[in-house]
Amino acid sequence: MQTIYADVLIALNIYINFILILATARITGSKASHAIISAVYGSLYSLMILLPEINIFLNMLIKIFAGVTIVIIAFGFAGIKRMLVNTICFFTVNFIFGGVIFAVYIWLKPSFMHFNNTYFYVDFSLLTLIFVTTFLYTMLCIFRYIADRRDLFSDEYRISVKYHGKSVVLKGLADTGNSLVDFFTGKPVIICSRDEISEILSLPESPEEYLKIKGIRIIPYSVISGDGIIPVFTPDEVMIFNENKSFRKKADVLIGICSSGNRAIFNPRLLKL
Repeated sequence: MQTIYADVLIALNIYINFILILATARITGSKASHAIISAVYGSLYSLMILLPEINIFLNMLIKIFAGVTIVIIAFGFAGIKRMLVNTICFFTVNFIFGGVIFAVYIWLKPSFMHFNNTYFYVDFSLLTLIFVTTFLYTMLCIFRYIADRRDLFSDEYRISVKYHGKSVVLKGLADTGNSLVDFFTGKPVIICSRDEISEILSLPESPEEYLKIKGIRIIPYSVISGDGIIPVFTPDEVMIFNENKSFRKKADVLIGICSSGNRAIFNPRLLKL
Protein backbone atom coordinates (compact mmCIF):
# COMPACT_ATOMS: atom_id res chain seq x y z
CA MET A 1 0.00 0.00 0.00
CA GLN A 2 1.37 3.40 -1.02
CA THR A 3 1.87 6.11 1.60
CA ILE A 4 0.55 9.67 1.31
CA TYR A 5 2.63 12.23 3.19
CA ALA A 6 0.48 15.05 4.54
CA ASP A 7 3.30 17.63 4.39
CA VAL A 8 4.04 16.82 0.74
CA LEU A 9 0.32 16.85 -0.06
CA ILE A 10 -0.16 20.32 1.48
CA ALA A 11 3.02 21.74 -0.10
CA LEU A 12 1.98 20.57 -3.57
CA ASN A 13 -1.53 21.93 -3.13
CA ILE A 14 -0.22 25.33 -1.99
CA TYR A 15 1.75 25.52 -5.23
CA ILE A 16 -1.16 24.33 -7.39
CA ASN A 17 -3.69 26.62 -5.69
CA PHE A 18 -1.35 29.57 -6.15
CA ILE A 19 -1.09 28.86 -9.89
CA LEU A 20 -4.89 28.46 -10.16
CA ILE A 21 -5.46 31.79 -8.38
CA LEU A 22 -2.95 33.55 -10.66
CA ALA A 23 -4.68 32.04 -13.70
CA THR A 24 -8.08 33.22 -12.43
CA ALA A 25 -6.69 36.72 -11.86
CA ARG A 26 -5.22 36.75 -15.35
CA ILE A 27 -8.54 35.78 -16.96
CA THR A 28 -10.89 38.01 -14.96
CA GLY A 29 -8.58 40.99 -14.53
CA SER A 30 -9.06 40.93 -10.76
CA LYS A 31 -6.18 41.65 -8.41
CA ALA A 32 -5.24 38.72 -6.19
CA SER A 33 -3.90 40.70 -3.25
CA HIS A 34 -3.75 37.70 -0.91
CA ALA A 35 -2.97 34.86 -3.31
CA ILE A 36 -0.43 33.12 -1.06
CA ILE A 37 -2.64 33.26 2.04
CA SER A 38 -5.56 31.92 0.02
CA ALA A 39 -3.39 29.14 -1.46
CA VAL A 40 -2.31 28.03 2.01
CA TYR A 41 -5.91 28.10 3.23
CA GLY A 42 -7.13 26.13 0.21
CA SER A 43 -4.43 23.49 0.63
CA LEU A 44 -5.92 22.44 3.98
CA TYR A 45 -8.97 21.03 2.15
CA SER A 46 -6.69 18.58 0.33
CA LEU A 47 -6.43 16.66 3.62
CA MET A 48 -9.95 15.41 2.86
CA ILE A 49 -8.27 12.79 0.69
CA LEU A 50 -7.17 11.10 3.92
CA LEU A 51 -10.73 10.89 5.31
CA PRO A 52 -13.25 8.10 4.71
CA GLU A 53 -15.39 8.64 1.62
CA ILE A 54 -17.91 11.45 2.19
CA ASN A 55 -21.47 11.63 0.87
CA ILE A 56 -21.42 13.16 -2.63
CA PHE A 57 -23.86 15.98 -1.75
CA LEU A 58 -21.97 16.93 1.41
CA ASN A 59 -18.74 16.75 -0.55
CA MET A 60 -20.18 19.08 -3.18
CA LEU A 61 -21.25 21.62 -0.54
CA ILE A 62 -17.79 21.54 1.04
CA LYS A 63 -16.19 21.97 -2.39
CA ILE A 64 -18.39 24.98 -3.21
CA PHE A 65 -17.74 26.55 0.20
CA ALA A 66 -14.01 26.00 -0.23
CA GLY A 67 -13.99 27.56 -3.71
CA VAL A 68 -15.99 30.63 -2.66
CA THR A 69 -13.90 31.29 0.45
CA ILE A 70 -10.64 30.77 -1.45
CA VAL A 71 -11.78 33.37 -3.99
CA ILE A 72 -12.91 35.85 -1.33
CA ILE A 73 -9.61 35.56 0.56
CA ALA A 74 -7.57 35.90 -2.64
CA PHE A 75 -9.49 38.73 -4.31
CA GLY A 76 -11.46 40.32 -1.50
CA PHE A 77 -15.19 40.96 -1.70
CA ALA A 78 -16.10 43.52 -4.37
CA GLY A 79 -19.76 42.63 -4.76
CA ILE A 80 -21.77 39.50 -5.57
CA LYS A 81 -21.33 39.80 -9.34
CA ARG A 82 -17.55 40.04 -9.22
CA MET A 83 -17.34 37.24 -6.65
CA LEU A 84 -19.46 34.96 -8.88
CA VAL A 85 -17.32 35.74 -11.93
CA ASN A 86 -14.11 34.97 -10.03
CA THR A 87 -15.57 31.82 -8.44
CA ILE A 88 -16.91 30.39 -11.71
CA CYS A 89 -13.59 31.12 -13.40
CA PHE A 90 -11.67 29.53 -10.50
CA PHE A 91 -13.73 26.32 -10.75
CA THR A 92 -13.35 26.28 -14.54
CA VAL A 93 -9.57 26.61 -14.26
CA ASN A 94 -9.61 23.81 -11.66
CA PHE A 95 -11.56 21.58 -14.03
CA ILE A 96 -9.20 22.23 -16.94
CA PHE A 97 -6.12 21.76 -14.79
CA GLY A 98 -7.47 18.51 -13.36
CA GLY A 99 -8.17 17.24 -16.87
CA VAL A 100 -4.65 18.03 -18.02
CA ILE A 101 -3.13 16.37 -14.95
CA PHE A 102 -5.20 13.24 -15.62
CA ALA A 103 -4.09 13.26 -19.28
CA VAL A 104 -0.45 13.53 -18.20
CA TYR A 105 -1.07 10.69 -15.75
CA ILE A 106 -2.36 8.46 -18.57
CA TRP A 107 0.63 9.43 -20.70
CA LEU A 108 3.41 9.04 -18.13
CA LYS A 109 1.80 6.25 -16.08
CA PRO A 110 3.34 7.19 -12.72
CA SER A 111 3.61 4.49 -10.11
CA PHE A 112 0.87 5.81 -7.84
CA MET A 113 -2.32 7.87 -7.98
CA HIS A 114 -4.92 8.06 -5.23
CA PHE A 115 -8.34 9.72 -5.65
CA ASN A 116 -10.82 10.32 -2.85
CA ASN A 117 -13.42 12.98 -1.97
CA THR A 118 -12.73 14.79 -5.30
CA TYR A 119 -9.04 15.26 -4.39
CA PHE A 120 -6.19 13.37 -5.97
CA TYR A 121 -2.57 12.64 -5.11
CA VAL A 122 -0.27 11.78 -8.02
CA ASP A 123 3.26 10.52 -7.70
CA PHE A 124 4.68 13.01 -10.22
CA SER A 125 8.18 14.37 -9.97
CA LEU A 126 8.31 18.00 -8.86
CA LEU A 127 9.99 18.90 -12.15
CA THR A 128 7.09 17.43 -14.15
CA LEU A 129 4.52 19.30 -12.09
CA ILE A 130 6.38 22.61 -12.47
CA PHE A 131 6.74 22.07 -16.21
CA VAL A 132 3.03 21.28 -16.72
CA THR A 133 1.77 24.19 -14.64
CA THR A 134 4.26 26.65 -16.14
CA PHE A 135 3.31 25.56 -19.65
CA LEU A 136 -0.42 25.97 -18.96
CA TYR A 137 0.00 29.38 -17.35
CA THR A 138 2.27 30.58 -20.17
CA MET A 139 -0.28 29.49 -22.80
CA LEU A 140 -2.99 31.35 -20.87
CA CYS A 141 -0.88 34.53 -20.72
CA ILE A 142 -0.18 34.35 -24.47
CA PHE A 143 -3.86 33.85 -25.25
CA ARG A 144 -4.87 36.71 -22.99
CA TYR A 145 -2.23 38.99 -24.50
CA ILE A 146 -3.42 38.26 -28.05
CA ALA A 147 -7.05 38.80 -27.04
CA ASP A 148 -6.24 42.11 -25.35
CA ARG A 149 -4.06 43.39 -28.21
CA ARG A 150 -7.02 43.38 -30.60
CA ASP A 151 -8.51 46.36 -28.78
CA LEU A 152 -5.38 48.28 -27.83
CA PHE A 153 -5.42 51.00 -30.48
CA SER A 154 -9.12 51.29 -31.24
CA ASP A 155 -10.41 54.85 -31.57
CA GLU A 156 -14.00 53.71 -31.68
CA TYR A 157 -14.75 53.16 -28.01
CA ARG A 158 -16.69 55.67 -25.97
CA ILE A 159 -17.11 55.83 -22.21
CA SER A 160 -20.38 57.12 -20.79
CA VAL A 161 -20.10 58.27 -17.16
CA LYS A 162 -23.15 59.17 -15.08
CA TYR A 163 -22.89 60.84 -11.69
CA HIS A 164 -25.55 62.55 -9.59
CA GLY A 165 -27.95 63.09 -12.48
CA LYS A 166 -25.28 64.38 -14.90
CA SER A 167 -23.56 62.46 -17.69
CA VAL A 168 -20.62 62.86 -20.05
CA VAL A 169 -19.41 60.77 -23.00
CA LEU A 170 -15.63 60.49 -23.40
CA LYS A 171 -13.34 59.01 -26.03
CA GLY A 172 -11.98 55.71 -24.75
CA LEU A 173 -8.54 54.18 -25.17
CA ALA A 174 -7.93 50.53 -24.30
CA ASP A 175 -4.45 50.26 -22.83
CA THR A 176 -2.96 47.33 -20.91
CA GLY A 177 -0.66 49.86 -19.26
CA ASN A 178 -3.58 50.86 -17.05
CA SER A 179 -3.65 48.04 -14.52
CA LEU A 180 -4.75 50.30 -11.66
CA VAL A 181 -7.11 48.54 -9.25
CA ASP A 182 -8.53 49.90 -6.00
CA PHE A 183 -7.07 47.90 -3.11
CA PHE A 184 -10.20 48.11 -0.93
CA THR A 185 -12.95 47.32 -3.45
CA GLY A 186 -10.99 45.39 -6.07
CA LYS A 187 -12.54 47.57 -8.79
CA PRO A 188 -10.53 48.63 -11.85
CA VAL A 189 -9.97 52.37 -12.36
CA ILE A 190 -10.68 54.22 -15.60
CA ILE A 191 -8.40 57.25 -15.78
CA CYS A 192 -10.04 60.45 -17.13
CA SER A 193 -8.84 64.02 -17.49
CA ARG A 194 -9.85 66.69 -15.00
CA ASP A 195 -11.32 68.94 -17.71
CA GLU A 196 -13.70 66.28 -19.02
CA ILE A 197 -14.84 65.11 -15.58
CA SER A 198 -15.53 68.73 -14.61
CA GLU A 199 -18.65 68.48 -16.78
CA ILE A 200 -20.31 66.22 -14.19
CA LEU A 201 -18.32 67.03 -11.05
CA SER A 202 -17.23 70.46 -9.87
CA LEU A 203 -13.52 70.29 -9.14
CA PRO A 204 -11.25 72.90 -7.50
CA GLU A 205 -8.17 74.21 -9.27
CA SER A 206 -5.82 72.63 -6.75
CA PRO A 207 -5.73 68.80 -6.54
CA GLU A 208 -4.99 69.16 -2.81
CA GLU A 209 -8.56 70.43 -2.40
CA TYR A 210 -10.15 67.33 -3.93
CA LEU A 211 -10.56 65.58 -0.58
CA LYS A 212 -12.93 68.31 0.55
CA ILE A 213 -15.43 67.08 -2.04
CA LYS A 214 -17.82 64.42 -0.76
CA GLY A 215 -17.34 61.08 -2.52
CA ILE A 216 -13.74 61.60 -3.59
CA ARG A 217 -10.86 59.71 -2.00
CA ILE A 218 -7.20 59.11 -2.82
CA ILE A 219 -5.56 55.82 -3.85
CA PRO A 220 -1.88 55.11 -4.59
CA TYR A 221 -0.53 54.08 -7.98
CA SER A 222 2.81 52.90 -9.28
CA VAL A 223 4.32 53.35 -12.76
CA ILE A 224 7.78 52.94 -14.26
CA SER A 225 8.59 56.60 -13.64
CA GLY A 226 7.63 56.43 -9.97
CA ASP A 227 4.82 56.27 -7.44
CA GLY A 228 2.04 58.71 -6.70
CA ILE A 229 -1.58 59.16 -5.71
CA ILE A 230 -4.73 59.77 -7.76
CA PRO A 231 -8.19 60.97 -6.69
CA VAL A 232 -11.05 58.60 -7.52
CA PHE A 233 -14.81 58.50 -7.11
CA THR A 234 -17.58 55.94 -7.60
CA PRO A 235 -19.84 56.86 -10.54
CA ASP A 236 -23.52 55.96 -10.67
CA GLU A 237 -23.01 54.16 -13.99
CA VAL A 238 -20.26 53.60 -16.54
CA MET A 239 -20.99 52.22 -19.98
CA ILE A 240 -18.36 51.23 -22.55
CA PHE A 241 -19.73 51.15 -26.07
CA ASN A 242 -18.75 50.97 -29.72
CA GLU A 243 -21.46 51.96 -32.17
CA ASN A 244 -19.69 50.45 -35.17
CA LYS A 245 -19.53 47.04 -33.50
CA SER A 246 -22.93 47.35 -31.77
CA PHE A 247 -21.07 46.74 -28.52
CA ARG A 248 -22.33 47.96 -25.14
CA LYS A 249 -21.12 46.84 -21.73
CA LYS A 250 -21.73 48.19 -18.26
CA ALA A 251 -18.53 48.40 -16.21
CA ASP A 252 -18.24 48.23 -12.44
CA VAL A 253 -15.32 50.63 -12.01
CA LEU A 254 -14.00 53.73 -10.29
CA ILE A 255 -13.14 56.92 -12.14
CA GLY A 256 -9.66 58.31 -11.57
CA ILE A 257 -8.94 62.00 -12.21
CA CYS A 258 -5.66 63.04 -13.83
CA SER A 259 -4.50 66.55 -14.69
CA SER A 260 -4.25 66.12 -18.48
CA GLY A 261 -5.20 63.96 -21.43
CA ASN A 262 -8.08 63.69 -23.86
CA ARG A 263 -8.98 60.01 -23.53
CA ALA A 264 -10.57 57.83 -20.87
CA ILE A 265 -7.89 55.15 -20.43
CA PHE A 266 -9.18 51.70 -19.48
CA ASN A 267 -7.79 48.19 -19.39
CA PRO A 268 -9.03 46.06 -22.33
CA ARG A 269 -9.99 43.32 -19.88
CA LEU A 270 -13.07 45.38 -19.10
CA LEU A 271 -14.30 44.49 -22.59
CA LYS A 272 -14.19 40.79 -21.79
CA LEU A 273 -15.77 40.49 -18.35
